[in-house]
Parts: sequence; structure tokens; C-alpha cells
Amino acid sequence: MIGKFALYLSLVAGILAVFGYVQAALGKREKIKIGRAGFLFSALGIFTASILLMTKILLHDFSIAYVWSYSSRDLPLHLLLSTFYAGQEGSFLFWALCSAVISLFLFSYTRKRNIEEHILAIFLAVQTFLVLLLIAKSPFKTIYEQFPGELTAGQVPFDGRGLNPLLQNVWMIAHPPVLFIGFAVMAVPFSFAVAALWRRDYSHWISAAFPWVLFSGLALSAGLMIGAYWAYGVLGWGGYWGWDPVENSSLIPWLIAAALIHSMLVQLRTGKLVRTNFIFAILSFVLVIYSTFLTRSGVLGDSSVHSFTDPGAIVYGMLVLFLFGAIALGFGFLFVRRSELKALAGPMQWLTREFALTLGSLVLLASAIIVFFGTSLPMFSTTQVEPSFYNRMNFPVAIFMMLLIGYSFYVRWEEEDTTLLKVKIWKPLSTAFAGSLAIAFFSSFNPMFILYNFAAIFVLYANIEIIYLTSRGDIRTMGGKITHIGVAVFLIGVIISGNYDQEKPAVLELNKPQSMFGYTVTYTGKEILEGNKHQFTVNVTKEGTTKILHPVMFETENQGTMRNPDIESFFSKDVYISPVSFEDQRMSNNGTFLLHKEETIQIGEASIKFSAFEMNSNHTEMSAEGMKVGVVLEISLKGKKETIIPYVVFGENVPKYFGVKSKLLDDTVELQAINIGGMGDGRSVIQISLPKSRGEQKVEKEETLTIEASIKPFISLVWIGTLLILTGFTISIFRRKKLDKK
Repeated sequence: MIGKFALYLSLVAGILAVFGYVQAALGKREKIKIGRAGFLFSALGIFTASILLMTKILLHDFSIAYVWSYSSRDLPLHLLLSTFYAGQEGSFLFWALCSAVISLFLFSYTRKRNIEEHILAIFLAVQTFLVLLLIAKSPFKTIYEQFPGELTAGQVPFDGRGLNPLLQNVWMIAHPPVLFIGFAVMAVPFSFAVAALWRRDYSHWISAAFPWVLFSGLALSAGLMIGAYWAYGVLGWGGYWGWDPVENSSLIPWLIAAALIHSMLVQLRTGKLVRTNFIFAILSFVLVIYSTFLTRSGVLGDSSVHSFTDPGAIVYGMLVLFLFGAIALGFGFLFVRRSELKALAGPMQWLTREFALTLGSLVLLASAIIVFFGTSLPMFSTTQVEPSFYNRMNFPVAIFMMLLIGYSFYVRWEEEDTTLLKVKIWKPLSTAFAGSLAIAFFSSFNPMFILYNFAAIFVLYANIEIIYLTSRGDIRTMGGKITHIGVAVFLIGVIISGNYDQEKPAVLELNKPQSMFGYTVTYTGKEILEGNKHQFTVNVTKEGTTKILHPVMFETENQGTMRNPDIESFFSKDVYISPVSFEDQRMSNNGTFLLHKEETIQIGEASIKFSAFEMNSNHTEMSAEGMKVGVVLEISLKGKKETIIPYVVFGENVPKYFGVKSKLLDDTVELQAINIGGMGDGRSVIQISLPKSRGEQKVEKEETLTIEASIKPFISLVWIGTLLILTGFTISIFRRKKLDKK
């Protein structure tokens, strides 16, 4: 009850805050006290609800349906904490919590600049809508409300269902929270833009909003790449980015935020792109809400590997209302002020830095449109866009973007100087030309690949040169250049690791070395870890040096077989080992044999194949004894074939197995055990015996581990580039805050 009361308190206080601030913005300054009081109580309600939910999680209060659904007693503390935002309800609350924390900083920031009432009116309207979503999708619903009639009053489950195995990783602590911080911060530039349109302030808002745009870009960049590393290093996807719709829906706002940063720079320096900045600032947050809609509404349930499903009709409708409300508010103000903004538009010379940055913003917008189209298509069609579509369409976009980044440093602000351009640009162009040809000589003379490398080397040279010439040792001036170097390094890593990786499956028998990619790979055994996880030991040896890798595989109730790879990383490449399946050593003991589905074994001159389960009415039916399941065995001997179907009856107590006489074998094939779903590899397995074949125990098949091995060249550049991007963003934030104080 306290949690629900806290949410209602926040809702009512938020509505009062918006009312008070709007009244103050309209000239009734005395109403600002209502706005401030409502703001503080709204934040207090969110903080109280958050503390209460976390307390219930830590105390294992399974009378709360959310706590029961996502946590359990066996979770370690760090994963138990992460269950706060593991489900829809908790993630909405965490977003609201991030918003409430940001609102405290925003209150101080705007109050000092005398722009408090307009901006907080908008920001708190967004925050209040999040609270309204929480009331509709409450994390405090009891288990009796969630499952009416299934539990008696006072009956509380001893344990919860636990956290999805895919999420039981240390990166769960960082990836969702950082993304939610980015989503919450993106509402700040939106609020600044709408407030500026409201106040008819078309220029001063840029400098005040710029640090917040940079911070949102930093948070989204970090969130995206933490998720990418999680997918690559833990989940066994074989790569760091799969163009999954939910991944894309977080990428699109980042692309628009990056475009906004560049167009803001143009307006700060030249006063141009006034309308463009309003459009990008509004669009960036609208796309955050759109991302939330895609992720939380269930519309991508069949096309995304990690989207939420079945939110309920009320929440679905509220998300749609949230989306169109933001569109109406932002673009409605923009439409009303269109004539005034049009009067501020002016011509722009081509060979200038502002024109290059404008083109760069449009290129980022083009990439966002491509990703938006592919991501949204499953909502309107049964067709899903393949990853190759994104790669193919964004490849020329990346080339053009890098060329523009480099070119922008060799032209002046607001002044065309072709002579100076010619003098400055020939060195980086020559270096890029020579470097791209050298790379092609050792790899591929594909024209597009050469052009890509040319653009990457060009932007690297340009940024390193400009740092050398202009920084004078002051690192605070290097933020943008370091970010651009990071982009170039990142894109070089993407193209090399993506186009020149080598993959090869292999079946490793116990202690039998195999040669792969110039390495000797040996499976030496397995260990059973907590949770019935199979940890395998694979030795990778080259030139006398051995690295020991430990890929892991385990079964889950809802997700099937989980596979965690292990990686040995070097600067020039990663050796990537991912488990595919595992078979224990199979013994024939006194005529007893194990068969996997669709597998054939040899017994003397005869072969027996387990081809299928019998699903017709003769063998799979309910009877007085129970349900019968037949097993289809195909027997071959000296050119003759025979099909027999031994069966099992699943009754109330224990299953009963029945054999069938084989004329070819002159023996009864007895079914002794059946395991539908397999023993760690997802393949069903049966055990049969032939009484006349009983003899000495012998090894029928050695213990084997099937793996997918790959060499990923220079993937380290992807992570190095990412760190440089984050470093550049951080430096730029501190520099922009200092400039804003002036």
C-alpha cells in the first residue's frame, strides 16, 4: 500500500508542479512556489517507491508479484539488485528514478539561469507521464492480485521464479541503467527546445542545453557498447551487433543526438540551422519514446530476441499516447513559430566548415532513417529486414561521414578559401591514398573496401594533425577530435573484423588434438558448476604457448540451451570458442545402447537408426494406462530393412517400457529409457537393449564437444574506438560546462 501511495503522491504532486510552473511561465510568478513544492514531492514519491521496491527485493518478499517474477533466494547480491529493472514495471520505475535524480540537477541548473519555470514545466510533464505508466503497470501488485484464485489468503511462495539466465551476468548491472540514464537525460534537450519555442528564445537555449546533449550522447554511447560487449563476450552471439530491432531502437536516438551536436555547433558559431536544431532536439526524444514503445509494447515480440511482450491494452494505449503527445507538443510549437523561424534562415557557403557539419548532420539523419525503416518494418509487414540490409545501406553512409569529418578541419568558418584548402588537404589525401593501397595489397583490392580505408585514414590523419597544431597541450580542447579519432578507429575495426573473420565448426573428441587456423585445439574435459552448468576446458596452443579457454553450456527452463563462449584476446585478433553441443562418452554394456534422435549406430553387421517419435493414434494416445509414445527405429541388415516401434506408457506413477521383436535381428529390442529434449544439447535421446547382444562393456563413442571456433582480426579496434569516443564525449562535456559559465 505504501508503494502505491508513493506513486499516487508523485502523480498528484507532478500534476501540481506542471500547473504551478505553467502559471508562473504565463506571468503569475507567485505560482512558482506551487511548482517547486510539487516538484519536490513528486521526486520524493518516486524515491520512496524505489526504496520500497528495492527493500522488498532484498527481503525476498514474494507476496509482491514483481519480486516473485524476477528474483529468487539463490541470486547473488549484485544480480538481486539488478532485478529492480529486469521487468517492465521495474524498468519504468527505474526510468522515473533516473528522471527524478536528473530533475534535482536540472532545478539548480535552470534556476541559476532564470529559465526554471518553462523548462521544468515540460520536463516534469514527461516525468509525470512516466509515473502514470507506473500506476497502470505497478510493480507493487500483490501475487494475489496478479494470480487471482491460485493462492489462498496469506499463502506466500517460499521462493521466486528467478532472473532470466540470459540476464545473469555482471553486465546486467551496467547496461540497462546506463541506457535508461541516456533515455532520461534526452528529455532535457527536448524540454529546452520546447521551452525556447514557448519563450521565443531561438538562440540562447543552445549553449545552456549543449552539455545535456553531450551527456545524453555519452550515456547512450556507453549503454550501446556495453550491450555490444555483453553480446560478444558472454551471450555467444558470435558478434557484438546483430541489428536486432531492440538494439536498433536505442541506436536511432543516438544517431539523432550526434546530428544535433554538430548542428548545435553550427548555430553556436554562425547563428545558422535554428530550425534544424529544434527539429533534432524534439525528434531525439520522440525517438526515445518510440524506442520504448517498440521495446515495451510487444509489437516486436516475434522479431526481436529481447523485447517485452504482453504489456496489456492500457499500457499499450498509454505508450501510443505518450508518443503522439510528445510529437504534438514539440512539433506543434514548431509549427506555431514557423514564420518567425523562417525569417532567421540564411544562406550558407559551400566551402565552409558550417556547410560540412550540416552535411554531416544530414548523413547521420540518413543513417537513422535507414535503421528506422528496417526496425519498424515488422510492425507493418511479415517481412523482416536481414542484417545485410543495414550493412549494405550504411556502408556508403559511413564512408561519406568519415570524409566529411576530415574535410571539415580544412575549411574555415563562414569564409571560403580554396587556396588554403588546397595547401592543407594534399598531405592527408596523399597519406590516405598510400595507406589504403598498402592495406589493399595485403588484403583485398575491392574498390569499396579501398575507399572505406581511404576515408578512415583521412579522418585519422586530419584529427591527429589538428590536435597537434591547435591543442597546445590543453586536453580540454581535444574532446571533439578524440571522439572523431574514436569513430575512425571503431569503423576500421568494424570493417576488418566483419569482413575478414574466419569461422569453422569442429567436433573435438576428448584429448584428441585438432589443427584449426594454425592453432592446435584440444578438448581436455568438463566440470559441472553450480546450476548444472557444464564448463568445458579447451587448450589452444601455438608455437609452444598454450591458452586455456572455458566455454560454458547449460539448460534453462524457458530459454533452452544457453551457450557462453570464451575468448583469448590479442591486439591483432581474438580467438573465439563457442560451444555448440556435447555428448558424453557412450558405452555399450551388456547389449545396452544410447541413441540420439536421427542418429545411427552399428551393432555387428546391422545398423539401427532412431528416426522419430511416432505421433499417430496407434502409438501416441491417452488410454486407461496413460499416454503412449512410440519410438521409430529403422533397422538395416545385409540389404534388408525393417521398421519397429517400441513404446513407453507414461502413467500416474512411473513410465512403463515395452519392447518389440525384430525379425532381422532375431532379437527383442527393449526400450529402457527416454529423454525428450536431450542431455545438454537439445537432442532427444533413448536407451535400448538387445538381450542376445549382451557381452563385455566397451566404448561405443568417445566423449565429444562440438564447437564453433573463429578468428576475429583486429576486433580490439572496435573496443579501443569506443573508449576513445567515450573519452572525447567526457572531455567535451567538461569544456562546454566551463564555457557556459562564462
